[in-house]
Amino acid sequence: MADGNKVGDHAKFREMLEGTKEDWDIIAGHAKSFNKGLAKRVIEHLKLLDGDYGGFPVDRLTHSLQTATRAHRDGRDEEYVVCALLHDIGDTLGSFNHPDVAAAILKPFVSEANLWMVAHHGAFQGYYFFHHLGLDRNLRDTFRDSPHFEYCAQFCHLYDQAAFDPDYQSEPLEFFAPMVERLFASPKNSMYLKVMQA
Repeated sequence: MADGNKVGDHAKFREMLEGTKEDWDIIAGHAKSFNKGLAKRVIEHLKLLDGDYGGFPVDRLTHSLQTATRAHRDGRDEEYVVCALLHDIGDTLGSFNHPDVAAAILKPFVSEANLWMVAHHGAFQGYYFFHHLGLDRNLRDTFRDSPHFEYCAQFCHLYDQAAFDPDYQSEPLEFFAPMVERLFASPKNSMYLKVMQA
């Protein structure tokens, strides 16, 4: 089974209305075990970007690695680097809203500034190409009042828009895996946090 628990070890209810404390203790136990594998599942999903060019000069995994490598080599902290690595992880399942997907995955683990940066980077990245597609390149200006505006603009300028160089030598995914493991081992914001840490 995906969560590593035995098939027979499960709740007995047919509707949640029938659930008992014993049922929910079983479910919480499974969840704790399952959550320990979250970082590995995230990394496996990120690997789906390998070989997916979408017309870009590099594939989406290379872009992600290059973005994270640039941030790491620039001295950014580990949380920021993992955000840089995962900022486009939503490309496969959320092709119309990939920043939202990445932000949803990262939300329990990152600061407000980093979450805002990931959630809004699509509009900010548009500054570099929207006008070529008949869109408003200044869409990001609708967020000017945010205290995180410059933070996100800087991420896109220094790392995201610059990470399409086929000749750039990025660190491999294995280099970042321990960072992902450490970040996903310590949730900060979740309605389930109390139960998952008990």
